[in-house]
Amino acid sequence: MAHPIPEVDGILTAEQVAQTAASIAAMQEPSGAVPWTPGDKVDVWNHVEAAMAMLVGGEVEAAERAYEWVLQTQRPDGSWPMKIVEGTVEDASGETNMSAYLAVGVWHHWLVRRDRAFVDRYWPCVRAGLDWVVSLQLPSGGIAWSQEWVDGRPGRINTDALVAGSSSIHHALAAGCALAELVGDPQPEWEFAGARLAHALREHRDLFLDKSEFSMDWYYPVLGGAVRGAAADALFEEKWDVFVEDGLGIRCVRENPWVTGAETCELVMSLEANGDRERALRLFADMQHLRHENGSYWTGWVFPDQVNWPGEQTTYTAAAVILAADQLSRATPGSDIMRGETLVTFGDLGARCGCGSADSRFVAGIS
Repeated sequence: MAHPIPEVDGILTAEQVAQTAASIAAMQEPSGAVPWTPGDKVDVWNHVEAAMAMLVGGEVEAAERAYEWVLQTQRPDGSWPMKIVEGTVEDASGETNMSAYLAVGVWHHWLVRRDRAFVDRYWPCVRAGLDWVVSLQLPSGGIAWSQEWVDGRPGRINTDALVAGSSSIHHALAAGCALAELVGDPQPEWEFAGARLAHALREHRDLFLDKSEFSMDWYYPVLGGAVRGAAADALFEEKWDVFVEDGLGIRCVRENPWVTGAETCELVMSLEANGDRERALRLFADMQHLRHENGSYWTGWVFPDQVNWPGEQTTYTAAAVILAADQLSRATPGSDIMRGETLVTFGDLGARCGCGSADSRFVAGIS
């Protein structure tokens, strides 16, 4: 089933988006794995993001091969190794937000292709991944960020929760619950976990590990769908002047004079999802200076030195550009994947928390 290739008027043509998708496919390994750059590491989060982008950009066969790799590399507990280099596991630890993200990819594939056989094939893989992730939810509502592996077996759990990682898991749980409804296999424990997580991300971000020097820690609660509306507007304003560099994009790290394409495009999608299309388009245009002549994208730009750093074009940056282009243009049904109108929305558990938040008072008033 063919679909239109996204184009963003005055910024990117459909031909340019297709070229960017081809640049990702050109770095795909024979196994189907998509590394950050040729010979570099593969992690399942960025790999799935690349598969989503290749699908949108017309590289359907490459996307299907990428998903097959995910199916073949999942471990019995539902997780994936954190770092694989050319087929060799270099870090066997399981990271929760990585292992959750297949749910987003499979729901995205369904939106774009309406291929029920694909969903049925991957549903057990999605279910195992999210079951493992939910098993690591903390009393605070956040999700422990990783579990070590020792001698081929799960080991110590790293019990810190990350705002960005947990926000991505919130997104994955919403996609997973949408898939559960589609296949007729309800997962009430995911819905409960999602509601707890949503409340923590809205009202108790102080209970997460402080990574506020990273821009991802700033906008991810919006990108992952837990924070929207006026609360998201307020969140954007808190650190807009800290991270946004006019005409260039956004910083990855507060202290470093370095703008990065992937983070900029994620902020673009966050803004658009919250109805701020004007700033989303402006930032999307700003980051196009990172485009390479072959359609790939440099990772970032150190602006005092006027140099691209590191000196490589990464698949995850190209993927973020394509998904942002799709969301801005609404070219494919998958353009909703970050906006979330097709995803499950979790109820709030503020009344159970007893924290006195606005959510808590609202829920208490209708219960």
